[in-house]
Amino acid sequence: MIKERLLSIAEKEGLEVLLVECGGTVGDLESGIFLEAFRQLKLELPKNNTAFVHVTLVPYSTVIGQQKSKPTQHSVKMLQSAGLQPDILIGRSEKPLEEDIRKKLSLFTNVPLKAVISNPDLDCVYELPLLFEEQSIGDYLCEILDLKAKLVSFNEVTNFSEWKKTVDKFKNAKNKIRIAMPGKYFNITDSYISINEALEHASIHQGFTTDLKMINIDDNTNIEEEVKDCDGIVLTPGFGRRAVEGMIKSAEIAMEKKIPFLGICFGAQLFYVAFCRKYLGLKGANSTEINPNTPYPVVDLLESQKNVNEKGGTMRLGGLRVIIEENTILHEAYKKKEIIERFRHRYHLIPQGHSKEKGLIVSSWDEEKKIINSIELDRKLHDFMVGTQFHPEFKSRPFRASPIYSAFIKACIQYKQKRQPS
Repeated sequence: MIKERLLSIAEKEGLEVLLVECGGTVGDLESGIFLEAFRQLKLELPKNNTAFVHVTLVPYSTVIGQQKSKPTQHSVKMLQSAGLQPDILIGRSEKPLEEDIRKKLSLFTNVPLKAVISNPDLDCVYELPLLFEEQSIGDYLCEILDLKAKLVSFNEVTNFSEWKKTVDKFKNAKNKIRIAMPGKYFNITDSYISINEALEHASIHQGFTTDLKMINIDDNTNIEEEVKDCDGIVLTPGFGRRAVEGMIKSAEIAMEKKIPFLGICFGAQLFYVAFCRKYLGLKGANSTEINPNTPYPVVDLLESQKNVNEKGGTMRLGGLRVIIEENTILHEAYKKKEIIERFRHRYHLIPQGHSKEKGLIVSSWDEEKKIINSIELDRKLHDFMVGTQFHPEFKSRPFRASPIYSAFIKACIQYKQKRQPS
């Protein structure tokens, strides 16, 4: 089934190369069946149709002051015992692989020296493709897979000089902009990694780098004190009741202090709850996810979700059309009437009377104009206060930042400059 799935993906998508990652550690029980599928594929496919790349940790021993090759030797031996021989070995390490270690790894893993690639820690992760290019990993892969050079249309990913320009922007951005991120999952460091990266993508193109202030909200958090030194607020996605009132308070403070604000998915829903309480006077307004008995259910289950019992991949998911209203911050950011963004939610905003009169603008809908995809405050009330039900960070790229994240960062820079005039 694994083999069939992989081959069907390649066929349906019309791919020239299918990149497959088998995560975990060699020898783990759960990955064994996948490694066996790869072994069989290599046997069944033509000679130049497969390349095996093994990524392995090369630790540094501070006691003896040298890199150690033994863990890699053992993991490759386990692969070999499963019938798999790596074509390329990539050594993850704190510092570049020393030449004697590369030679030792080549000798004891049966991998050519030119295919032992160094992957050290870098200040800018986007520099890694340039480092790989210096080590000719691309040329060697083309040799293994018998890929020939061909003319391709220009894009920032395949053009070496354009990628280098992007990396230079990351390395040379000196100014800092401080963004508050009130949320509840910060005990896991990469909970919001896509948002973190999208903010950085947007910032570096303005000559700034982000200083993210993660605010792990609990009952004792003084939100106003926490955000007073910040240039913008991103209200994070999530599920469940914990920390919700603190997150709603964050949106209220953003409205009161006119701090640039971007709410994503759950964050947009809580921004809407805050607006309904503050401007519409709907005391106790809430999402039915948080309080099923709320007197004002301003956020409720999508119609399509009301009869769904099985959780998992049953949400409103994936890339969907977003129809943008003109004369909105969203339209100004995207400069399009229609876009495709990715969604992941079960609940949605329920329109309330007098919202527009109080300054709330619905800036985008679904194709049938039944589901609100984004909201914002009138600029007379607030320079930048936007909530998106979709996740624009999923389509952000280092060389092409998300338009709405870029607009948010520009607003944060303006706010910073107003507060700290030169």
